[in-house]
Amino acid sequence: MSGRIITISREFGSGGRTIGKMLAERLDIPCYDRVIMDQIAEKSGFSIEYIKEHGEYAAAPTALGNAFARYGISGLSLQDRIWQIQCELIRNAAEEGPCVIVGRCADYILRDRDDLLKVFIHASMEFRQNRIVNVYGETEEAPEKRLRDKDRRRKEYYRFYTDTEWGLVQNYDISLDSGRFGIDKCVGFLEGLYNHL
Repeated sequence: MSGRIITISREFGSGGRTIGKMLAERLDIPCYDRVIMDQIAEKSGFSIEYIKEHGEYAAAPTALGNAFARYGISGLSLQDRIWQIQCELIRNAAEEGPCVIVGRCADYILRDRDDLLKVFIHASMEFRQNRIVNVYGETEEAPEKRLRDKDRRRKEYYRFYTDTEWGLVQNYDISLDSGRFGIDKCVGFLEGLYNHL
């Protein structure tokens, strides 16, 4: 396995997006996160805000609720349409060459590739609470409630589209605790791993 494509799944507030961007910069390869949202918005005609809310999070808190999500003229739900576009864009990005892809079920979408390194970033509730308050200025609702809600919706979205458990260690090649090691050490570790595969 050459590990030329890196996917980073992450708990909300763990710094996974930051780790992905920093890693891509150090390796001098593209990082796909916001770029994929922009491309989905362009292809689908939906706003960036709509993509942010429905491109990685469950539309409803349960699988049954997602099954009855709004449907478009094609017979697909609007979220299903976003999923189709997202899959196509992620596969295209991987075909273009080495890259880091953050979130969006990329680990599952690209699961059949033999050049894939699947990473999961997690951290303690305390670390993540402090991070979303200090980095993002999150203050409108209790940080723990926001973290639990975001993680629950990511988990439900992942299960709905992949029939697989989000965050289950067996689904990833490596899992790192960003609270214990710190963002920079996680980046350094992944850079070293990438360069020695």
